[in-house]
Amino acid sequence: MFFLAVSLLAISIRVTKSVIYYFNPHLPKIYLQIGLSACFFIGPGLYYFFRSVQQQRTNIPSSWKWTLGALLVIVLLPGLIIPYQQYPETWRRIGVYLIYFEWMACLIAAGVVLRNILSAAQPGMSKVTGRFLLLIYAGNCLVFAAYMLALFSHVRWNYIAGGVCFSLVLYLTIFFVLYGARVEHILQGEEPARPEKRKLADNDAQAWLSKLEKVIAAEQLYKDPNLKLNDLAAKINITGHQLSQLLNEYLGKSFSTFVNEYRINEACKLITTHHHLTFEAIGYEVGYNSKSTFYAAFRKIKDMTPALFKENIPKTSTI
Repeated sequence: MFFLAVSLLAISIRVTKSVIYYFNPHLPKIYLQIGLSACFFIGPGLYYFFRSVQQQRTNIPSSWKWTLGALLVIVLLPGLIIPYQQYPETWRRIGVYLIYFEWMACLIAAGVVLRNILSAAQPGMSKVTGRFLLLIYAGNCLVFAAYMLALFSHVRWNYIAGGVCFSLVLYLTIFFVLYGARVEHILQGEEPARPEKRKLADNDAQAWLSKLEKVIAAEQLYKDPNLKLNDLAAKINITGHQLSQLLNEYLGKSFSTFVNEYRINEACKLITTHHHLTFEAIGYEVGYNSKSTFYAAFRKIKDMTPALFKENIPKTSTI
C-alpha cells in the first residue's frame, strides 16, 4: 500500500498544480517545477506497488528504498542547480520530456508485472483482485495520455484534462472499493465477504476442519496453481464465505496463508529429500507459477530463504 500511496500522492500534486495553473497562468514557476518533479514518482510508485503485490511483500526491501532515494536525489539536484524560475526553456525543452519518458517507461514495466500477476494465478487470486489492479493501471495510463496530449497539442484546455481524468478514475476507484470490497481483502487476493451475522457452530466447524485437512492432504489440492477459495469450499460442501470465516475464526489464517503453508511445508520436504532438484523446480512442483512468488511465500512462512533452509537441514529437527 505504501507505493500505491506514493503514486497517488504524486499524481495528486501534479493534478493540483495543473488545476491551479489553468485558472492562474501567472503562477510562480516554483509550483510548475514541483508539479513536474512529482511526475517523476508516479511511474515508480505504480511499478513497485505491482511488484509488492506480485511478491506478496509486507515489508519494503532495502534495494527498493535505495532506488527511491536515488530518484529523490535525481529530482532534487537538477532542481536546485537548474531551477525552473531561471531556466524555463531548459525545463520545457528537455526536462519535461525526460520526466515523461521515465513515466512512460515505468508504465510499460508496470504493465509487464501486472500481466505476470494476472497470468500467475496466485493462491486466492480472484476476479475482484484482477479488476482492482487493472483499474489502477488503466487510470494511470489515462492520466498519462491526457498529459501527453496536452504536451503535444499545445491547446490550453487540454492542460486540465489530466485533472479531469484523475478525478474520474479516483471516484470510480472509490466506488469500486466501497461497493465491491475493502482494499485489504482485494490485495490479499480474497473474494470480499460480508461478515456473517452469527458465528459458526463449534460442532460444524470442527467437522469441516477435519474434512478440510483430509481432503487437501489426500488429494494434494494445494499443488494446483489455479486453486481458488470457492473450489476448495466446494470439496467439503460449504460456501466460499463459510470457508473464509472458518479459516479466520478457528485457524486465524487467510485462505492464501492456509494454502501457502501446505505448499511451503511440502517444499521443505522436497528440499530435504530431493537434493538434485533446483529451488525453481520445487516451487513449480508444489504449486507456484513463478520463482519470485515461491521465494516470497517461503520467506513469509519460514522467515528464511530456501537456500538458507537447505544449509540448516542438519540442524533442523522439524519441518
